Amino acid sequence: MSTATRDRTEVLAGELMSVTAGIRRQLRRQLRQVLPGPRLPPAQLDLLIVVEGEPGIGVAAAARALHLAGNSVSALVNSLVAARLLRRETDPADRRAARLYLTPAAGRRLNRYRQTRAALVGRALDRVGEADREAIEQALPALRRLLEVL
Repeated sequence: MSTATRDRTEVLAGELMSVTAGIRRQLRRQLRQVLPGPRLPPAQLDLLIVVEGEPGIGVAAAARALHLAGNSVSALVNSLVAARLLRRETDPADRRAARLYLTPAAGRRLNRYRQTRAALVGRALDRVGEADREAIEQALPALRRLLEVL
Protein backbone atom coordinates (compact mmCIF):
# COMPACT_ATOMS: atom_id res chain seq x y z
CA MET A 1 0.00 0.00 0.00
CA SER A 2 1.38 3.38 -0.95
CA THR A 3 1.93 6.15 1.58
CA ALA A 4 -0.76 8.27 -0.10
CA THR A 5 -3.28 5.44 0.10
CA ARG A 6 -2.40 4.77 3.74
CA ASP A 7 -2.76 8.48 4.53
CA ARG A 8 -6.18 8.61 2.81
CA THR A 9 -7.26 5.49 4.72
CA GLU A 10 -6.20 7.02 8.04
CA VAL A 11 -8.07 10.24 7.25
CA LEU A 12 -11.17 8.23 6.26
CA ALA A 13 -10.93 6.16 9.45
CA GLY A 14 -10.67 9.29 11.58
CA GLU A 15 -13.62 10.94 9.83
CA LEU A 16 -15.74 7.79 10.10
CA MET A 17 -15.06 7.47 13.81
CA SER A 18 -15.70 11.16 14.41
CA VAL A 19 -19.04 11.07 12.58
CA THR A 20 -20.27 7.82 14.15
CA ALA A 21 -19.24 8.95 17.63
CA GLY A 22 -21.01 12.27 17.05
CA ILE A 23 -24.18 10.51 15.92
CA ARG A 24 -24.15 8.28 19.02
CA ARG A 25 -23.49 11.27 21.31
CA GLN A 26 -26.35 13.30 19.77
CA LEU A 27 -28.73 10.36 20.01
CA ARG A 28 -27.86 9.77 23.67
CA ARG A 29 -28.56 13.45 24.43
CA GLN A 30 -31.88 13.42 22.61
CA LEU A 31 -32.92 10.08 24.10
CA ARG A 32 -32.20 11.37 27.62
CA GLN A 33 -34.60 14.23 26.98
CA VAL A 34 -37.51 12.13 25.71
CA LEU A 35 -37.27 8.74 27.44
CA PRO A 36 -38.90 8.39 30.85
CA GLY A 37 -37.13 6.92 33.83
CA PRO A 38 -33.56 7.11 35.05
CA ARG A 39 -30.86 7.19 32.41
CA LEU A 40 -29.02 3.97 31.69
CA PRO A 41 -25.28 4.36 31.14
CA PRO A 42 -24.13 2.92 27.79
CA ALA A 43 -22.35 -0.02 29.48
CA GLN A 44 -25.57 -1.06 31.25
CA LEU A 45 -27.54 -0.75 28.03
CA ASP A 46 -24.92 -2.84 26.22
CA LEU A 47 -25.17 -5.54 28.88
CA LEU A 48 -28.97 -5.63 28.61
CA ILE A 49 -28.67 -6.04 24.84
CA VAL A 50 -26.19 -8.91 25.27
CA VAL A 51 -28.51 -10.65 27.75
CA GLU A 52 -31.48 -10.07 25.47
CA GLY A 53 -29.60 -11.76 22.64
CA GLU A 54 -28.53 -14.69 24.79
CA PRO A 55 -30.91 -15.23 27.72
CA GLY A 56 -29.24 -17.21 30.49
CA ILE A 57 -25.75 -16.01 29.59
CA GLY A 58 -23.24 -16.17 32.41
CA VAL A 59 -21.34 -13.19 33.76
CA ALA A 60 -18.00 -14.39 32.36
CA ALA A 61 -19.46 -14.93 28.88
CA ALA A 62 -21.14 -11.52 29.02
CA ALA A 63 -17.80 -9.97 30.00
CA ARG A 64 -16.16 -11.62 26.97
CA ALA A 65 -18.96 -10.44 24.68
CA LEU A 66 -18.55 -6.87 25.96
CA HIS A 67 -14.73 -7.03 26.10
CA LEU A 68 -14.83 -5.99 29.75
CA ALA A 69 -13.30 -7.37 32.91
CA GLY A 70 -15.47 -9.80 34.84
CA ASN A 71 -15.55 -7.59 37.93
CA SER A 72 -16.77 -4.66 35.81
CA VAL A 73 -19.63 -6.76 34.45
CA SER A 74 -20.42 -8.01 37.96
CA ALA A 75 -20.81 -4.39 39.06
CA LEU A 76 -23.09 -3.70 36.08
CA VAL A 77 -25.12 -6.81 36.91
CA ASN A 78 -25.51 -5.70 40.54
CA SER A 79 -26.74 -2.27 39.45
CA LEU A 80 -29.20 -3.71 36.94
CA VAL A 81 -30.49 -6.29 39.43
CA ALA A 82 -31.03 -3.49 41.97
CA ALA A 83 -32.89 -1.49 39.29
CA ARG A 84 -35.05 -4.57 38.60
CA LEU A 85 -33.95 -4.71 34.97
CA LEU A 86 -31.95 -7.92 35.24
CA ARG A 87 -32.66 -11.20 36.99
CA ARG A 88 -29.80 -13.33 38.26
CA GLU A 89 -30.41 -17.04 38.78
CA THR A 90 -28.05 -19.68 40.11
CA ASP A 91 -26.78 -21.99 37.38
CA PRO A 92 -28.11 -25.48 38.22
CA ALA A 93 -24.99 -27.06 36.70
CA ASP A 94 -22.59 -24.89 38.72
CA ARG A 95 -24.00 -23.38 41.91
CA ARG A 96 -21.15 -20.82 41.96
CA ALA A 97 -22.17 -19.36 38.60
CA ALA A 98 -25.12 -17.14 37.74
CA ARG A 99 -27.34 -16.98 34.68
CA LEU A 100 -28.71 -13.61 33.58
CA TYR A 101 -32.18 -12.82 32.26
CA LEU A 102 -34.01 -9.63 31.37
CA THR A 103 -36.99 -8.67 33.46
CA PRO A 104 -40.21 -7.68 31.67
CA ALA A 105 -39.43 -4.07 32.63
CA ALA A 106 -36.07 -4.31 30.84
CA GLY A 107 -37.72 -5.76 27.74
CA ARG A 108 -40.22 -2.89 27.67
CA ARG A 109 -37.43 -0.38 28.24
CA LEU A 110 -35.31 -1.79 25.39
CA ASN A 111 -38.32 -1.74 23.05
CA ARG A 112 -39.14 1.86 23.99
CA TYR A 113 -35.46 2.80 23.55
CA ARG A 114 -35.30 1.23 20.07
CA GLN A 115 -38.61 2.72 18.94
CA THR A 116 -37.65 6.19 20.15
CA ARG A 117 -34.16 5.93 18.63
CA ALA A 118 -35.64 4.82 15.29
CA ALA A 119 -38.12 7.71 15.35
CA LEU A 120 -35.38 10.26 16.09
CA VAL A 121 -33.08 8.92 13.38
CA GLY A 122 -36.01 8.59 10.96
CA ARG A 123 -36.95 12.25 11.42
CA ALA A 124 -33.32 13.26 10.89
CA LEU A 125 -33.13 11.12 7.73
CA ASP A 126 -36.24 12.87 6.45
CA ARG A 127 -34.52 16.24 6.95
CA VAL A 128 -31.22 15.38 5.21
CA GLY A 129 -32.92 14.90 1.87
CA GLU A 130 -33.40 12.06 -0.57
CA ALA A 131 -29.88 12.04 -2.05
CA ASP A 132 -28.20 11.84 1.36
CA ARG A 133 -30.68 9.24 2.58
CA GLU A 134 -29.96 7.09 -0.49
CA ALA A 135 -26.19 7.49 0.00
CA ILE A 136 -26.54 6.40 3.64
CA GLU A 137 -28.67 3.43 2.60
CA GLN A 138 -26.12 2.41 -0.05
CA ALA A 139 -23.28 2.68 2.49
CA LEU A 140 -24.93 0.31 4.99
CA PRO A 141 -23.69 -2.98 3.44
CA ALA A 142 -20.10 -1.69 3.40
CA LEU A 143 -20.45 -0.48 7.00
CA ARG A 144 -21.79 -3.90 8.05
CA ARG A 145 -18.78 -5.57 6.40
CA LEU A 146 -16.47 -3.14 8.21
CA LEU A 147 -18.16 -4.08 11.50
CA GLU A 148 -17.63 -7.78 10.75
CA VAL A 149 -13.94 -7.21 9.97
CA LEU A 150 -13.47 -5.24 13.19
